[in-house]
Amino acid sequence: MRLYSDIERLRSYSTIFSSTSFLRLIEKNDSSFIDKKIERFDTVKFKDKEKTYRQYLQYVYKALCESYRCEYIYKNQIINDLLLKQYKLDNTIAINEFRVGNSIVDIAMFNGISRAFEIKTELDSDKRLTNQLLDYEKFFDECYIVTHESLVDKYLNQKEETGIIVLNKEKRSLKLEEVRPAKRNDLIDCETLIKCLRTTEYKNIIEKYYGKIPNTGSFKMFDTCLSLMKHIPKEELHSLMMSEFKSRKVEKDVILSSPKELKHLCLSLNMNLNTYSILNERLNQYI
Repeated sequence: MRLYSDIERLRSYSTIFSSTSFLRLIEKNDSSFIDKKIERFDTVKFKDKEKTYRQYLQYVYKALCESYRCEYIYKNQIINDLLLKQYKLDNTIAINEFRVGNSIVDIAMFNGISRAFEIKTELDSDKRLTNQLLDYEKFFDECYIVTHESLVDKYLNQKEETGIIVLNKEKRSLKLEEVRPAKRNDLIDCETLIKCLRTTEYKNIIEKYYGKIPNTGSFKMFDTCLSLMKHIPKEELHSLMMSEFKSRKVEKDVILSSPKELKHLCLSLNMNLNTYSILNERLNQYI
């Protein structure tokens, strides 16, 4: 039997919170992605011990928090600390991996102010960061880098408009702390904006402002709406944009009732109550 190093074990653990894998668990009751980890690393602790899959995920999550803070840990902490505690779910829409221009921001939030949260863990490269921030600034009111406590000085060298949030390790938990607030950006690039919207959303904006949708074919609708959008006053356009994002459906009850380890997973899968009930049932099964 092969012996694995701690870093090999933790790297393998970091892949467990995969949306694709959890979909297989929900749809096909396929827990093989968890079973393989137990078989490889944790037979002594969890095999034939009357432990549930939920307990195993809690164990893995704790190990990652302590010794290998991968991107999922950061994303989940943002949901637990910022969305649920600071901005509040009743007032805020959070979107996982939101495309802006040529970049994808890790988490976007909308609650009267649009905020981009770009995660740079101690395991990440910052090679694309400058271009990512340039894309985000064309759309978001505030942009934040969320990083490891040891990298604060490095990212403070980014332009001062960019906020810095650090993930600190405390005695029994992790905590996000704002080191530098983001400065408000008053630029809205209409071409970037319209590409971030669904077709129904940008048509809604045009109809709400002008009182009607352009009488043009679907082939020309995008260009016509973009041209019209450029003439909407900045403050009005911002308000209309926020209204569209805040109307996107999010199953708040699922996020609130899910365990702290799975908040971001439930958000990224946009689970409804029925799907979450199935997941709950699967996780409460004995290994």
